[in-house]
Amino acid sequence: MSNHSVEILLVEDNPNDVELTLHALKKNNISNRVHVARDGAEALDFLFGTGSSPVHNVDNVPKIILLDLKLPKVDGLEVLKRVKGDPHTRLIPIVMLTSSREERDVITSYNLGVNSYIVKPVDFQQFTEVVRELGLYWLLLNQPPQV
Repeated sequence: MSNHSVEILLVEDNPNDVELTLHALKKNNISNRVHVARDGAEALDFLFGTGSSPVHNVDNVPKIILLDLKLPKVDGLEVLKRVKGDPHTRLIPIVMLTSSREERDVITSYNLGVNSYIVKPVDFQQFTEVVRELGLYWLLLNQPPQV
């Protein structure tokens, strides 16, 4: 990947949650390049080079996607389904980062191939801890291969 590549795709429509997530990432020294998509359609445009966004190289995909469930235009489950259904993007780890505690959302997310389902805490301290744990994904993705 080039130095200008996106390493985290954050798909979140709530501006407060975007700021909270970015702040928590920074606080935990996860200094990855983050691209924010404000709805599911924008996320799909970014990943697959469709719609009004600049054409995106499918070989230069993010290393992890933090995906909200309840999104305008295209919901998180549809984004998850499209990403996991495409051979160029299916191996990207996806963490559903949502306020939904509904059992059917959890079950559907895992059935569609989500790697982790995390319910967003309201408290900043808890949220920061959740993001720190997400950093473990980052560490695992950047480990040199074991021989």
